[in-house]
Amino acid sequence: MTDVSHEPSTIAGTGSVSATRVAPRIYEARNERGASVVVGGSELDGTHFTPGELLKLALITCAGLSTDRVISRRLGDDYRVTLWAHGLSDPDSNAYERIGEEMLLDLSSLSADDRSKLIGIIGRAIDQGCTVKRSVDEQIEVGLVVDGETVH
Repeated sequence: MTDVSHEPSTIAGTGSVSATRVAPRIYEARNERGASVVVGGSELDGTHFTPGELLKLALITCAGLSTDRVISRRLGDDYRVTLWAHGLSDPDSNAYERIGEEMLLDLSSLSADDRSKLIGIIGRAIDQGCTVKRSVDEQIEVGLVVDGETVH
């Protein structure tokens, strides 16, 4: 991708992001720390994310960040987790009505009681700490499964 100029904004501040059109239906998005991601339409070939995929990624990475410390306190700093977000937008409403979050996390080293407690803590940590989930909760049903167990 060629270097694109992101036109400066007079009202940009902490938390602002930008997206500049680099080709028909393709944008390069940047944050203030210099990270970038390519965003485009789902009908296009290539290595880019769609806005809906970014929404789902925002939800699951927010869940991961919201639970990182509580999980590492119980499983250690080197625990492994893979986060998934499942769901398609409804073609009639052109909106997401439900997004399923899945946390693939090996809890087999815990007793049944400790596993149950940690899954509850994970659910509460996401509910309390995930700004993205709280922002979409009124509009989109977000379900969570941890280690095969439905949390909400």
